[in-house]
Amino acid sequence: MKDTLELLRARRSVVAKAMVPPGPDAEQLAVLLEIAARVPDHGKLTPWRFVIFEGEARERFGEILSERFAELNPDAGDPEIAAEAARFLRAPVVICVVSRTAPHPKVPEWEQVLSAGAVCQNLLIASSAMGFASQWITEWYAFDENTRAAIGLEPHEKVAGFVYIASAAEPPGERARPVMSDVVSRWAG
Repeated sequence: MKDTLELLRARRSVVAKAMVPPGPDAEQLAVLLEIAARVPDHGKLTPWRFVIFEGEARERFGEILSERFAELNPDAGDPEIAAEAARFLRAPVVICVVSRTAPHPKVPEWEQVLSAGAVCQNLLIASSAMGFASQWITEWYAFDENTRAAIGLEPHEKVAGFVYIASAAEPPGERARPVMSDVVSRWAG
């Protein structure tokens, strides 16, 4: 138990720009996805799914991103467009966690969305436990209708996050954390 608590206390995201190969192999990736799926899921709805980007698919998807970025930003220069083309090349594996809520008489949409968020967090924790670096990202392409369609999302689905998984070029530094007395209160009735 102590190891688990230490892992949780020390877990730190690594920015995708500071990632290097290797990432998880096929067996490790299967374990990560299995662990990611072990989240609270009221009603056993599985209100999320995964889309994996690895190998050459990352480059092909980068072409889609750069074209769409150029379309949305006609004043963008070549360096900005090239950065979008290389976006998914920053990590050997990028997992898109898709939130797929559905009306349910006993399970509100909010609970279903939170379940997808818990999937992302489990991916971060499990990848850290395996010794990998990871980052949960939602940037413009997570919210763009055309890009979501290119990924294969249905109109009612949303991107909960893109989780980049690789190795860290160097150990991540610590960042400022909230002061607990600023965020904790006790209800007294």
